[in-house]
Amino acid sequence: MPHFTLQFGAEGPVVTAMIGPSGPRLLALVAAKRPVPTMVQIRALIDTGATCTCVDPSVLKQIGSTPTGKALVHTPTTAGVPQQVDQHDISLAIPGATPSTPPLAVPTLAVTEHVLAVQGIQALIGRDVLSACLLTYNGSMNLVTLCY
Repeated sequence: MPHFTLQFGAEGPVVTAMIGPSGPRLLALVAAKRPVPTMVQIRALIDTGATCTCVDPSVLKQIGSTPTGKALVHTPTTAGVPQQVDQHDISLAIPGATPSTPPLAVPTLAVTEHVLAVQGIQALIGRDVLSACLLTYNGSMNLVTLCY
C-alpha cells in the first residue's frame, strides 16, 4: 500500500498537492482541441473536520474551472445556518514520498469553493478524499502518515 509520512509544524499537516481539471473536463477539452490547463501546485491542509474538500477560488480560476452547482455547507462561522457555496469538479493528486511511489490520485472530485489563501493554504483535504485512506496522526511526534 503506497504511503507517506510527513513531519509537520505549528501549521498542522500541510501537504503539497496538485489540482487540475476533472477527468471528464480534460477529455472534453482534448476532444474540442482546446488548451488544457496545467496542474497547479498548492499547499493543502489535511482536515478530518471537513466533510468535503475545499479549494480557494484563486486556484479554481487558474485551472479555468467554472461552477458545476451549489452546495450547502456548515462552517464554524455560520452558527448552524448552512451557507450556499459554489461547487466545482476538479482532479487532485498528492505526490508519493518518492518518485517511484504512485501519487494519491482522484481524477474527478466535487469540491466546494472557500477563501483559504488568507490562512496560507489553498485547500482543505476533507473526509471525501480521506475516506479511501488510512490516516495516522501522531500529535506527540508531529507526524502524519497517509496510506492509500
